[in-house]
Amino acid sequence: MSAPPRQQPLDEVLLSLSRAHQARYLEDLAELVAIDSGSYSADGVNRVADLVRAHLERLDFSVERVALPPHRGHRTGDLLIGRKEGRLPVADGGRRLLLAAHMDTVFDDGAAAERPFSLDGSLAHGPGVSDDKGGLVAGLAALEILARAGIEDYDELVFLATPDEEIGSPASRPFIRRAAEGVHFALALECARENGDLVIARKGVADFRLTVTGRAAHAGIEPERGANAALAAAHLVIAIQALNGMWEGVTLNVGVVRAGSRFNIVCPEAELLVEIRSATESGMRAATGALRRAAARPVVPGTHVGVEELMSCPPMEDTPASRRMLDTAQDIGGRLGLTFGATATGGVGDANTLAGTGVPTLDGLGPVGGADHTPEEWLDVSSVPARVALLASLVAALGDSRAT
Repeated sequence: MSAPPRQQPLDEVLLSLSRAHQARYLEDLAELVAIDSGSYSADGVNRVADLVRAHLERLDFSVERVALPPHRGHRTGDLLIGRKEGRLPVADGGRRLLLAAHMDTVFDDGAAAERPFSLDGSLAHGPGVSDDKGGLVAGLAALEILARAGIEDYDELVFLATPDEEIGSPASRPFIRRAAEGVHFALALECARENGDLVIARKGVADFRLTVTGRAAHAGIEPERGANAALAAAHLVIAIQALNGMWEGVTLNVGVVRAGSRFNIVCPEAELLVEIRSATESGMRAATGALRRAAARPVVPGTHVGVEELMSCPPMEDTPASRRMLDTAQDIGGRLGLTFGATATGGVGDANTLAGTGVPTLDGLGPVGGADHTPEEWLDVSSVPARVALLASLVAALGDSRAT
């Protein structure tokens, strides 16, 4: 591809290319939204993966496609890791950048036919239009316009497309960490917040199962021989919920309580499902320790509490390095006519895993969208040209340390 004249500032060149790419962006978005690709709709996710892979290969990326193991008996689709070498090695100031998006949605099969892609003024609708097909296509569009502009001053670009983000990326997580090895910056392509803000931090999450074991007895004849697990669980619920407010940015929630089977039996077993969310790793450690200490001291004599950690995902913390990335993005945004801030959210994404490896990470770099996970989900297509240009310019700026 021939590069355009470079008399214009690079941001303006990329914005012009992005505007010219808008029709193609909408075509690609409509094609992806028409595919049912729920997290457990493996065939649909793989159809999305086919299109993403073809796009990356047209841009001279080498693409590794990984078949993932089933999760809880359900198939997920394949994971893609695309790589493209630049012309500026690390030794000469080049940097390795990773762009991350996901191909799955929260919607069941049939949603694409029930709510097909549509445009209402500047708003696009359809399952996954914002979360995350709008961001996925924006990432591919940014790579396209960088290639058209002849921008190769980076060591390597890595494009990661995961198939199971909406269920916590249980199968993808080891490959996300592997893809992040040696990366200097990670750019996550979830869509920008409704007000245009990027995402500077995400809470981490840990899920636990607490199993309370008591002792059964006849509730009418000899209740004193029993040890009531339901009563112990009730005290434990109160103790766990009382931990809220102990640490800034930390929440604990007992989401499920199960106990007993009959009216006339002293309850021998109960189960609690507990979630901890924390903005920092230190807060996560503190809350987890308090949870385990509460479980180690059941109130009801004769009962015992087992604690099993089911899943954990580290927080994406607000760090000086990610703030410097934000500063760069805001400087570029100002030249493109964009004004935005950055927000912290309690939601978890693949950016958590990337940040957990120590890579400076910024999220929300897709177009502006909202109402995710609902039938009202929308994407503001008028935001696409500037947001794609922002992403492309950010890649160019971060990829070449000589420019900073």
